[in-house]
Amino acid sequence: MKILVTGGAGFIGSNFVHHLLESRSDCEIINFDKLTYAGNLDNLSAVEDHPRYRFVRGDVAVPGDLEPLFKEENIWGVVHFAAESHVDRSLYEPLTFVETNVTGTANLLDLALRYKIERFVYISTDEVYGSLSNGKFTEKSFLNPTSPYSASKASSDLLVLAYFKSFGLPVIIDRCTNNFGPYQFPEKLIPLFVTNVLENKPLPIYGDGFYVRDWLFVADHCRAIELMLFKGKPGEIYNVGGSNEHTTLEITHRILKHLGKPESLITYVADRPGHDRRYALDATKLQNELRWKPADSIEEALDLTIDWYVSNRRWWEKVKSGEYQDYYQEHYGARLRL
Repeated sequence: MKILVTGGAGFIGSNFVHHLLESRSDCEIINFDKLTYAGNLDNLSAVEDHPRYRFVRGDVAVPGDLEPLFKEENIWGVVHFAAESHVDRSLYEPLTFVETNVTGTANLLDLALRYKIERFVYISTDEVYGSLSNGKFTEKSFLNPTSPYSASKASSDLLVLAYFKSFGLPVIIDRCTNNFGPYQFPEKLIPLFVTNVLENKPLPIYGDGFYVRDWLFVADHCRAIELMLFKGKPGEIYNVGGSNEHTTLEITHRILKHLGKPESLITYVADRPGHDRRYALDATKLQNELRWKPADSIEEALDLTIDWYVSNRRWWEKVKSGEYQDYYQEHYGARLRL
């Protein structure tokens, strides 16, 4: 069966492509990615010649880029990762987030309906719920987004559910907590701080550093997505949480300790607007209905992730320097937006 993975050159998408090729011999993967600043084909160099994998460059916000695939390929399912996902960038480029995250999702839903796709898994975020001081969000919690990023994702969530309720499109929504692991673009906290430490650069911490996130290792998330794709119930929402609540400072101290670097690298900076204090998800539904649970402890997974960046310095140096963008200019004819 053919699976269309949008945003498969990004962090979670590329990890999912690797995972699915290893776990399912009956799947062919078409990776559809625009290759913006966070899309990196180096993430997939190990599988670029795999007989069950191919890459197609295109933009989900442009129907003409997508429709040929639906016409020419017998696509069974769609896993939709493609999105603008960095909160800070959404504060400066909100309309870009609306175009990709809302219009792009609407285009995919329309094509999936017209071409009778069997399963559509939409990768959302816990940020659609907003912040909470105690307890955990369930799938029935109200949506309360506080940034252009989370508002664009919440809008897409509603569109996805509307296509199920109005047209019977077999959709599933994945709302996940903060992911970390290999191939994550170093604008996010863990890869930014690890690579900055390795370069002896400051670690910029917003506000007081006591912002709490529920951290999830990307490999555990990929297993959850596979379960949703093949065993999830259409029309359902599944929270994917690791039950690993840690503050920014706690994660920072772990990184510094693992790499043997001083806490003097920590630099406090002005807080960003609309910064949610705490996210936490109740993943009981996913655990009970699909028999999922994280395989690794946060300590083991974080140490593994830090060691990956230590061992793959060339990968993140190319990303940080923009060198890989020169490759895309040569092969695709235009320098991509940074």
